[in-house]
Amino acid sequence: MQSARQDRADPLTVARRVRDRSPLTQLAIRAALAAGLLLVVTMTVWLGRDGYVDDTGTPVSLIDALYYASVSVTTTGYGDITPVTDTTRLATVVIITPARILFLLLLVGTTIELLTERWRDEYRRRRWRDQVDDHYVICGYGVKGRAAARALRDDGVAEDAIVVIEPDDAAAGAATRDGYTVVRGDATRTETLRQARAERARVVIVATDRDDSSVLTTLTARELAPRAAIVATVREEENRHLLEQSGASSVVTSSETAGRLLGVTSRNPDVARVVEDLLDTAHGLMLVEREVGAMEVGRDAGVTEGQVPVAVLRSGTLVRIDDPDCMPLKEGDLLISLAGAVTGRSVSEPPPGPGS
Repeated sequence: MQSARQDRADPLTVARRVRDRSPLTQLAIRAALAAGLLLVVTMTVWLGRDGYVDDTGTPVSLIDALYYASVSVTTTGYGDITPVTDTTRLATVVIITPARILFLLLLVGTTIELLTERWRDEYRRRRWRDQVDDHYVICGYGVKGRAAARALRDDGVAEDAIVVIEPDDAAAGAATRDGYTVVRGDATRTETLRQARAERARVVIVATDRDDSSVLTTLTARELAPRAAIVATVREEENRHLLEQSGASSVVTSSETAGRLLGVTSRNPDVARVVEDLLDTAHGLMLVEREVGAMEVGRDAGVTEGQVPVAVLRSGTLVRIDDPDCMPLKEGDLLISLAGAVTGRSVSEPPPGPGS
């Protein structure tokens, strides 16, 4: 269902967007470059070994060349092996010294970049936590969590207003690639929900894979965010009351709903297509929710603004439009109507054709 949305601050993401190369890949590339520089210096000394003198008086071996290369590029330089000919000294100036400088740049540059990136991430986290408000928190990014996020996006919610809590690295990475803010951790823990700023959230969506986790997450979220709407999913109908008692505003029984849809579809095959159309808020028909206006109080609900009323939510109780107690409308009622996904289009009107 769709309800009116307030303007919200544009939050910064907690998790960095996936780069073309991961930090470990970048570190491996730099380590390979450093090893390459060490190899170049080693081969330079080995090929010109006759121009080097070891203070022990023994010829320069391959191990000596590797030792000289390592102490040279790290600027240690014990001086026990030294170039004595013009050729080896020229090689030191042209090859070994630039290699030494490049090695130091790799070392210092990597250290500075890691420290800077860590400071930047911490700054982003603090700034995001200070600014985020009226957002949507999705606990779990499995099949249900991804579908919920997609439905929010189709309903016009910006990706920066969606925060995903997910303990699994693969699922968290998928959520990050999809553009959402990601908090890695267990949604049943208060600290994890605090990191997602659940106490400031408009809606907390509990989309975990286990009923016990859903109950505990709902309890924790309700304690932390007493005024937020909590929408939870449960696999078994017998556990529905546990979620309602835990503080869930709405509970969706996934297995029961799917089973009923299968049963209805077996007798009326086209019903599933209509239900899928209603669930797709970006196209076709959709269910919308709005507060009853002052001019509508005391009157019967009718087709207004292209919306066909189907039910009224009164004091937390759903009353169907065909129920005699539904009318007249009362102050504080929420009217649930059927409308076209295109704003302002009546469900009774066909979409404009190519020649319209």
